[in-house]
Amino acid sequence: MAQQHRPMDDLFSHLTLADVHQDVIRNIVSIRESQDLFDDLSDRPDEWALAQQVEDQVRPPPYRSGTPVIHRPFEDAGWFNAIAWPFHHWRASRFSDGSFGVWYGSDAAETTVYETAYHWYAWFLRDAGFHNEPVVGERKLYTVACDAALLDCRPLAKRYADLLHKTDYRYAQSVGARVHREGHPGLVVPSVRYAQGENHVVMNPAVLSNPRFHCQLTYRVEGPCIVVEKTPGRAWMRIETAAL
Repeated sequence: MAQQHRPMDDLFSHLTLADVHQDVIRNIVSIRESQDLFDDLSDRPDEWALAQQVEDQVRPPPYRSGTPVIHRPFEDAGWFNAIAWPFHHWRASRFSDGSFGVWYGSDAAETTVYETAYHWYAWFLRDAGFHNEPVVGERKLYTVACDAALLDCRPLAKRYADLLHKTDYRYAQSVGARVHREGHPGLVVPSVRYAQGENHVVMNPAVLSNPRFHCQLTYRVEGPCIVVEKTPGRAWMRIETAAL
């Protein structure tokens, strides 16, 4: 039994803390509301997006409680969607077997696109047999403040390759279970899907605050690529599906 757990004990003995005080990007499923709210103002999709952008800018800031532990269940949908959702709706992921909630955010919007495009295409479309169809998906990105001392896995990523295996999450889930059980707020890890990116794996919502709308994206399967649009009809990124 001791021999079986030695690799994880060795990993934790080499971990250091990253004192994180920065904004990270959260990428979630969300329809592009402008198509419903503003399509009676113009027949041009780019003007719908502009109207949505203006509406987001002038909307009053979300409620932020001075006593969040007490009031967070009553805060607005923006806070719930950007922060609270995964802590109320547990599901299996790289660092959880589904028995507890984990929040994932990234250092940049591009990193979130590669991460979510993989799961959308490989886990949803491919499994459902729709990967060769012209499917469209809508996403909303939030900027969220993260203030925490997170376990820093970045220097150890190559030495403990199973932690970031592309498809086998068993080792990472066992690490996540220990992090959760021992009460650590989370981890910082390199992105598996985007070599230049980093992900923040958070297990305590108290270290997250101040969600702000970042942008709206459309994912569109076009042949061998996923075309990502910020403005409808205008490609911002292209991701080859063969690499997913």
